[in-house]
Amino acid sequence: MKRPAAVIFDCDGVLVDSEVLALEVELETLAALGLSYDLPTFRRRFLGMHDIAFRDALDADRRAVHGLPLPEDFLDVVHERRRAAVDARLTEVRGARAAVAALALPRAVASSTGTAFLERKLRKTDLWSLFAPHAYSADLVPRGKPAPDIFVYAASAVGVAPDSCLAIEDSANGVIAARAAGMRVWGFTGGGHCGPETADALHDAGAERVIATWSEARAHFTAF
Repeated sequence: MKRPAAVIFDCDGVLVDSEVLALEVELETLAALGLSYDLPTFRRRFLGMHDIAFRDALDADRRAVHGLPLPEDFLDVVHERRRAAVDARLTEVRGARAAVAALALPRAVASSTGTAFLERKLRKTDLWSLFAPHAYSADLVPRGKPAPDIFVYAASAVGVAPDSCLAIEDSANGVIAARAAGMRVWGFTGGGHCGPETADALHDAGAERVIATWSEARAHFTAF
């Protein structure tokens, strides 16, 4: 297998253990609006989506179930609750900082998180200095994941062709996006939000390998 020239990381659920917090907030907020989802279905459908696409899909669900749109302030409420959870409880995914620091290749973050919130999470977990200035939000591109735009953007920013990059993702939407950009993709199941179905979902989306921990990833990084 060709050695990658750069590694592009998703953030949430890969570098920082924020997805488990976001899922908690989102499911509670939606239940209060009369929308209930089982956790595996919710993860499969929505994990990794940009917030605008997420809102639009949920709005369609609420119209179908209740004949009502989402409240106009839905994303504002969710954002504030996510921020509070992150400020109180966010940690790195165990071993992420050491694995990134040991990687001797150009690297970037390609995230669906908004620009300011992305920086906030990376700074809180002491990861910002390992990536800056190459931490990129889908706010910078026309389409969020599962479209490939943010991966193409990140590869261009580090000066590497997408087909020479390895992406690391925890969601099917993210794997689909990176593959559409022409990248190799490893799935990652080390985040606190991952369930027993996650590995199969990542394989099915096109991940060439699924890794369970950052110590496992570091062992593979030695080949680079």
